[in-house]
Amino acid sequence: MLAALRKLISLKKENENKNNSVDQEGRLACAALMTRAAWLDGTLDKVEESALRDLMMKRFELSLGEADEILKAAEDDLDTSNDLYRYTKDLRDNFDADERLKLIEMVWEVVYSDGILHEFEATLMRRLAGLLYVDDRDSGEAKKRVMHKLGLQA
Repeated sequence: MLAALRKLISLKKENENKNNSVDQEGRLACAALMTRAAWLDGTLDKVEESALRDLMMKRFELSLGEADEILKAAEDDLDTSNDLYRYTKDLRDNFDADERLKLIEMVWEVVYSDGILHEFEATLMRRLAGLLYVDDRDSGEAKKRVMHKLGLQA
């Protein structure tokens, strides 16, 4: 009985650690997708920049400097490539369904951080959901959670 309880606690800790143990490439891919979403409306304002940084710090338990470094690398990478597929393929191959849904929710938060959904951002979100194998319904629910969190009308 005690051994089974220890095993259960150990599995829970492994799952918690797995949630934050995304490798550098996975972090870069997440940062690139969120950065891409932030720039789609033509500008990166302070609110979007802050949302990007805060989401990276919270999700991956990064310091401010680490988050800025990854976001800068993501921005540089996006400047040289317009290919979302390679990011989504890496994430699809290495993230489980729950992690991919969390990422969609993070991107929705970046998109809505300025309070406005631009048509290019909406198109990107549909594309990302499909490329990450996230059901439209789940993406829509994530969108509603973000809108509620940010105090926007659903």
